[in-house]
Amino acid sequence: MENKKQNNEGFIPQHGGYRNLITYQKSEIIYDATVIFTKRFFKKYDRTIDQMVQAARSGKQNIAEASMISATSKEAEIKLTSVARASLEELKIDYEDYLRTNKLELWGIDHRFTKRFREINKTPNATYETYKNAIEHADPGICANSMICLINIVTYLLNKQIRSLEKAFIEEGGLRERMTKARIEKRNKPYEKN
Repeated sequence: MENKKQNNEGFIPQHGGYRNLITYQKSEIIYDATVIFTKRFFKKYDRTIDQMVQAARSGKQNIAEASMISATSKEAEIKLTSVARASLEELKIDYEDYLRTNKLELWGIDHRFTKRFREINKTPNATYETYKNAIEHADPGICANSMICLINIVTYLLNKQIRSLEKAFIEEGGLRERMTKARIEKRNKPYEKN
């Protein structure tokens, strides 16, 4: 696993570590599953394949980029996390479109399979294998609905992540505030002989 970069001095805080974020881990599953879904259920040259795969990729990549830029720009971190959420919402609509145009049922929040998926999601350290039976099911309706469930979970988590980032920014400020604080602290330290 990737470790956060250590910073014992200075005003740039620890950053990175996106592979440890549940949102990143689950978005990677969404990406992998979307590649498999589109190969299975769309014709080879259908433009929707590229659009869905790129939306899934954007969700995953923007979470990683947000984590890496977090040290120097909280504003960019919030923006990129929001882009990840928007990309996954776009992908969810594609799965909903697939269900609608193929006259397949869209599971509601109280559907027994939605409830079952939420139970599976509680598995600690869930991987692709945790969801494989659902997202690689023979029935494309189960596959698409399972992907919608997983996207809803990640979107919910990203909403919480964004609220947490907003709160941290309000309480701690951004890079400029940390730079100013570091300079003031340096000026206020008594002169030290080497």
